[in-house]
Formats: sequence, structure tokens, C-alpha cells
Amino acid sequence: MYISTCRCSSSSIAVSRIFYLRPFSRQIQSSVTTYRSSFRCSVNRRFTISLKAQIRTASPVIERKLATMASEHPYKGIFTSLPKTGGGEFGKFYSLPALNDPRIDKLPFSIRILLESAIRNCDNFHVSKDDVEKILDWENTAPKQVEIPFKPARVLLQDFTGVPSVVDLASMRDAMKELGSDPDKINPLVPVDLVIDHSVQVDVARSENALQANMDIEFKRNKERFAFLRWGSTAFRNMLVVPPGSGIVHQVNLEYLGRVVFNSDGVLYPDSLVGTDSHTTMIDGLGVAGWGVGGIEAEAAMLGQSMSMVLPGVVGFRMTGKLRDGVTATDLVLTVTQMLRKHGVVGKFVEFYGPGLASLSLADRATIANMSPEYGATMGFFPVDHMTLQYLRLTGRSEETITMIEEYLRANNMFVDYNEPQEERVYSSYLELELADVMPCVSGPKRPNDHLPLKDMKDDWHACLNNKLGFKGFAVPKQEQDKLVKFTFHGLPAELKHGSVVIAAITSCTNTSNPSVMLGAGLVAKKACELGLEVKPWIKTSLAPGSGAVTKYLHKSGLQKYLDQQGFNLVGYGCTTCIGNSGDLDESVASAITDNDIVAAAVLSGNRNFEGRVHPLTRANYLASPPLVVAYALAGTVDTDFEKEPIGTGKDGKSVYLKDIWPSNKEIAEVVQSSVLPEMFKSTYEAITQGNPFWNQLSVPSSNLYAWDPNSTYIHQPPYFKGMSVDPPGPHGVKDAFCLLNLGDSITTDHISPAGSIHKDSPAAKYLMERGVQRRDFNSYGSRRGNDEVMARGTFANIRIVNKLLNGEVGPKTIQIPTGEKLYVYDAATRYKSEGYDTIVLAGAEYGSGSSRDWAAKGPMLLGVKAVIAKSFERIHRSNLVGMGLIPLCFKPGEDAETLGLTGHERYTIDLPQKISDIRPGQDVTVTTDSGKSFTCTLRFDTEVELAYFEHGGILPYVIRNLSKQ
Repeated sequence: MYISTCRCSSSSIAVSRIFYLRPFSRQIQSSVTTYRSSFRCSVNRRFTISLKAQIRTASPVIERKLATMASEHPYKGIFTSLPKTGGGEFGKFYSLPALNDPRIDKLPFSIRILLESAIRNCDNFHVSKDDVEKILDWENTAPKQVEIPFKPARVLLQDFTGVPSVVDLASMRDAMKELGSDPDKINPLVPVDLVIDHSVQVDVARSENALQANMDIEFKRNKERFAFLRWGSTAFRNMLVVPPGSGIVHQVNLEYLGRVVFNSDGVLYPDSLVGTDSHTTMIDGLGVAGWGVGGIEAEAAMLGQSMSMVLPGVVGFRMTGKLRDGVTATDLVLTVTQMLRKHGVVGKFVEFYGPGLASLSLADRATIANMSPEYGATMGFFPVDHMTLQYLRLTGRSEETITMIEEYLRANNMFVDYNEPQEERVYSSYLELELADVMPCVSGPKRPNDHLPLKDMKDDWHACLNNKLGFKGFAVPKQEQDKLVKFTFHGLPAELKHGSVVIAAITSCTNTSNPSVMLGAGLVAKKACELGLEVKPWIKTSLAPGSGAVTKYLHKSGLQKYLDQQGFNLVGYGCTTCIGNSGDLDESVASAITDNDIVAAAVLSGNRNFEGRVHPLTRANYLASPPLVVAYALAGTVDTDFEKEPIGTGKDGKSVYLKDIWPSNKEIAEVVQSSVLPEMFKSTYEAITQGNPFWNQLSVPSSNLYAWDPNSTYIHQPPYFKGMSVDPPGPHGVKDAFCLLNLGDSITTDHISPAGSIHKDSPAAKYLMERGVQRRDFNSYGSRRGNDEVMARGTFANIRIVNKLLNGEVGPKTIQIPTGEKLYVYDAATRYKSEGYDTIVLAGAEYGSGSSRDWAAKGPMLLGVKAVIAKSFERIHRSNLVGMGLIPLCFKPGEDAETLGLTGHERYTIDLPQKISDIRPGQDVTVTTDSGKSFTCTLRFDTEVELAYFEHGGILPYVIRNLSKQ
């Protein structure tokens, strides 16, 4: 082994990392192929593992022998050297051109990354030559939905998903011990990066002291969680933890963690990753293949499991021209999101190409890639080109590293040079966008794909007030629409009406990673200050960038002081409002909203605006560029037409319009050029290695087994593995189950497992108060994901969820069918379980859309839900349900609960064979009810591997049983 600090100080516990030399073990596995026979499962696996163990303690002599053994790799003939211009070599790599296969030149770049990975990891055991051939023949095999294995180079976590992942790993160690095996077998085998960014809340805003105050509160609230993560960084090998206050995970990944090309012990290969946050796709803008997965799937990848995936189709998205003056990257991504949602890209890669890319900065590309989950794609990929290399220089990567990246990608046909003739690549389908056609826009009020041209905002707002309750409707009676509420705010007269902005947040890695829109926001604030405009004091404004580099260039440009004057003070380096950590509204504002049933608005530069996510009291939530966030804060309402109505009155008494404070592209470019410097990124990420006083003072237990505290309300040993048998339990059906909830379309993971505040009357609040936790210390659901007791009670606890069993009532309750009682979902589920009844969930289209939240599968499993029957599933959520042993079923096209006449008051039986060998991926399954109705569904176990997980009761029990036998 060798120790790498990854541009980090080896003295820092937070960031020290040990890499075990995985390339050797991957190549070595091929040396046992001669043992293929009836002994394949026993002899080969044991021999492979013993070789892996040797690697960990190997002397240089043994390492050379192992390297010699690696020459037996099935593709040893294309394992070649990449020479340096001045002599020597960068390393060796598996050369795609050396295959001499003309199909490669037509493959999308994103598929070439899958191909290289399959070739490099090919051992004819985990990855076979047949798998390589499937990818090579992508044009013909992708339409057939063939299955391939994929091994990502690394795994990325944030703390909301990272805490439960480390809890699971710690619990798996306990399970290994109970099964009489070595707990130390539970260790990440690929690099794991965990960035703590989801815990900071906007408790204090509009204050020079907001940053420090919010950080103080963050550490007081989360000390136990943070200590647990610091324990994990020392107890588990190969795990890097980036402390709180460092930035947002995807921006840190883009600016610092992203390798683009790995050089591991002289073996070169493309960087790739999976992450437990759906916006992991932001790294696709850097030419790194990455996407979101559920926490349980990521844990399996950490432990060396190949990921089974369906070889995706690739949508080619051609861009031409350039954005017109005054149009931002945010306007572009919201337009692209609408186009791709309409086209239909769920489960597919999207690959961007064309002459228009030459005018898109890498930050613009990253903005588009970031919102892949919103348009439904697995990836939104931009191949590496000169713009990528320019960004690597800007963010402080070394010239030697950049040269190695370019030389490797050119040599392996993975680099796009727009100065050279382009080979025509084949795509599954095609879209095209002339960038000059993009207009200023927002999205909302309840979904990111509800694209709205800025000029239509006022008309659309009034339509939403009139429309019946739904994604584009609030059902406000006509006579109530002009209501004006007057109140007192800290001694000042204040007023609210429908559409009044009460939260304006510059937040989220989607936009704060982009200097153009951040400096653009600063210029809007500057012009507004100079003209005498001011944001109303009762509007909660905040600035939460994803990197300290943003603060540096805002200060250098001289624009931060103008943002401060408008109330956009720095509140923290984290996700904040974008994930619902917006903090409380002032009590006077909150009372004015609730007492008068005002439809208040939030405007944020985030990527999600589902109802109930941003803040419980903002029913209308609009996504907008940072400059527009400032503009709407100044206007104080979304009920305005910026083209025709003034944004305010200047100090000279004249009306000021948006055009008067909006900067030109030239103005923005000049400030970017003079203010955004490589040294800013270097100094920012050098500081990460030092941690901060709060983090460095946390005590870290030395034990490799975690000492669970039964009184903890943050960290609790989950029940998944307790009493686990050595042999798998086998498949299960569902017998006479009650319907726990009957849900409609677009139920998000925020509805299923909210991340935000814990309502004072909820089952989770009751649990906490019974344990002496005061309401002010509830923290959020997201921060308590390390405690299954809280999270089970928080399942389906979103205050805006619509359950058809309640006949129009909104909220986290359901009808307990046998008694007809209206209960909280948790209480009803607990009663069903105690009486021995199974339960199922009925749902509409796009069930589980939104964040890649494994608790949206863990929670229902703990509630006793056995199956979910939906019109369609979001990709990651379906995988999470499989990972937790639940049965995902899809209604047949054209059918759903309503067309079949299902009310949710029936009892449901799902018969499945008792032998896993008798079940096939995607087979038809008959569902019968006690009302006499029966219908056919598609079983959404999509691969044979997923059936194996189902047999074991989930992916993690599968991993534990396999490791325990090695």
C-alpha cells in the first residue's frame, strides 16, 4: 500500500487517506481463470481474496510478482505505455484505439468511459469479455436493455446521506462479528469522499455575524453527528471527510476532488464515481462520469461490489450559437430541463455536443449537468475539451497533472478538439438548441421543470391563484386574491399579500459554482444601491456559496459590500435553503402568513422547489438565477411584470426598472476576468486540510467497532441486520395487505422522507420530547438520519403530502382501514404491524422523483410496507426500493389505480414463486384484491443481480453474507 494525502495534509485526521492498490487486485483476478470448472465459485473466489489480502502487506518484490501475474489480463495486448514528451512515461493504460474496432469511433464519449472501465476490470468473473462486447456493440445492444457491470473509481457522500451510510457500515461490522466473521472486512475498497455540507441552517441572516453565528449553532446541534463522522474517518480505511464550513459537496468535487484522470500506481484511467446525492451529476460538466445512487447501493460499491446497470441509451443534445446579452446560465439550464423532460430521458445519458459548446464556460456546463435529476437523465455529460483544461488551470490543478490528463484522453480517443474535424457519433435520439433562442426565465411555483418565461410571470401567477389545487394552482377564491395584510415587523410597518417574497436566497451548487451569475448578482446589487433601492427588511435574504473561493472573488471585485447592503450577507458554506435548511421566518412574518392564509413566495437560485421543501410557509417557490433572486427581493413580490412595471423607486423619486440595474454580458465578463484567480482556489482548498477549531477539538474513539449509545437521538443501531441468518430468507410475496397510502403523480422523496424541519405535533417530535429534547433542539429530519427511530416516524411526514384516502385533506395522515380512524401514517403502520398485517402503497407516475434519498426506501420498509405499485418510478428510488427488499411493481401502460377502480380500501395479494430461480426480471405479476378485482403489473426487478438482492432481503444482507463466507 501507499499513503496519499490527496493534496491534503497527512497530519489532519479529517483528510488523511490510505489507498489500497485496487488496480492490481482487479488485474490479478484474471490469473485464476484457468480454474474455471465446477470449482469456479469456491476455488476462484477464495484465491482471489487471498491475493487481495497479500496486496495489503506485500513487499516491493511481491508487488512486482503480482504485477507480472497481471499480464494474464484478457486485454493485456492493449495495455500500453503513455510516453512523456521529454522522455519517460506518465504510466500505462488500456488503449481503446489498439482494439482496432471501427465501432469505437461512433460511440458516444460517455459510453467509451463504460467501455474502458469494463476492459480494465475484465477478469471473466465479475466482468466478462461478453460484457465488453455488449458495450462495444452499444448501437445494437442498448435498445435491448442489456445488463452490464460497472465499477466506479470512487464514491462521493454528503453528510445527510453519509451519516446513515457510516451507520450502516458500523452496523455491518457488528453483523459480521455476530456471524463469526472478521468485522474488518467491512472497509471501503475504493476512495470515499464525504463532504459535510447539509447541516448548516440559516438561523441568522442579514447580519455581518451570520456566518460565525450559524456555524456555532451548527456545531452545537450536530456535535454528536460530527463526532461520529470523525470516528468513521479513522475507523474505516480509504475514507476522506471534509469538515463542515468547507463548501457544498458538488462544488468541492468540481473545484478540488475531481481527478478527470486517475493515475494509480502507474495505471491511468478515467475518473468516475457514484454519489449519494442526485446532483452528483454536476461533475459530468468536467467530463467525469458520475451520477447519483441510493446510499445502500453506494455502500455496496464502497465494498467492492460491481454495480449492475442497464446499458443506457444516449440522447445527443446539439447546441449552436451563443446566449444573447442578459441571458444567464440559469435561464439556459431551466430551458434545457423543460426540453429534456418533454423529450423523455429517464434512465438515459444525455451527451452535449456541437459548436455552441465553444461559448459555454465550464461553470455553465456544470450548471446544466447539475440539474440532470430535474430533467430525469442519469447523466448530462460534457466530454473533455480545451475549456475543461482551462478550468483545471483556473482552479489550481498543476500543469503536470493537466498535461497528463490531456495526453491520456487524446491517446484514448476521449478528448474533443473542436479545431479538428469531428467524427460523426451515433446517438439513440437527437435534440438541438440554438442558444440565441434562450430567454430569461424562472421555474415554478412547485416543480423545477415548470419553465416560465420571465415576461409571462405576472399572468402565470394570477392563473395559479385561480387554478384548482395542483402543480400550477392554489385555488384562492377570487374575492381573496387582492387581500393585503398589514403587520408590525420589529416596530416597523410591514405588509404582505399573495405572492409577496418572504425568502430570497442565493444558494445551491447549481449556481454558486458559476462566477458569471454570482458576480452578476453582485452587479445588480451594486446598481440598486447606487440608485437608492433597498430590499424590504422583513424579507429573509441570504448568501450561501458552495466554496470559499466565491467569497474571495466577491471581495476582490468589491461587490460583496453591495450584496451586504441589500441583506445578502454570507450565512454559511453549505446547501441551506436549497434543501430546506432555510431556518425560521421571523415570528411576525410567520403569523401574518398563517393567520391570513397568504400564499407567500420564496425565490432561490437552487435546483428544487417542490412544495414543502424550501420552507413550510412558502407555498410558491421559484427557481431563478442569482441576479434575478436579488431583483425579486428588491421588487418584494413575484406578482410583477419586469418589462412593464418598475422594480422600485430610486432616491431621485424616479421609477427604476429591471433593465436599469441589469448588467451586460461584457460587464460581467470583465469582472470575472479581473477577479477570479487560480490562487483563490488553491488557498481555499489548502485551508480544508486544517479543518477548523470546532472540528479539530472533537474527540475520536479508537475502537473499530462503534460503541452505540442507547440514549442517543442522533445515532442509533438500525435493526436491519439483527438476528440475521447465514442463509438468505428467499423471496416473499404479499398476502391480504392493506393500502397504507393511495398517492397521485410526482410524489417526491421529499414527500416520502422529508429532510426539513420536524413539525411540533408529529410522531417524531413526540419521540424526541419523550427523550428530553426541547423543540428548539429538534434540528431537521435530514440531520437525524443516523437514527432509524426518528426516521421511521418521519416517513410520509411531509405536511403537503396528498393521500387520496383522506378525500382531499392535505397532510401526513392516513385512514386505518379496519377501523376507519384517521391516524398519522407512522401510527397506522405501527398498528398494522402489531396486528400482523402487510401493507402496500399505491402511487401514480414519477414516484420517488427528487433527491437520491435512501431513507425514502428504508422508512417504508421499517413501517412494514412490502410493495409499491406505481405508474412509473424515478430511477434511483426504484433501485433503493430493491436495495431494501421491497417489491416495485408498475401498472401496465394506460392503467393506474383510478382507471382500475381501486380506492385503496381493498386488500391486496401479490403471488410470487417461492424459488428465486422461478422469477424473471420484468415479468408479469398478477395482483388480486378482496373486492374481486385483479390486474397485471410489471415486476420492476430489472436485472438478475437485483433478484439476488431480493432473495437476501436487500443489497446489504447480500454483501454481508458474501463477505462472511470469504
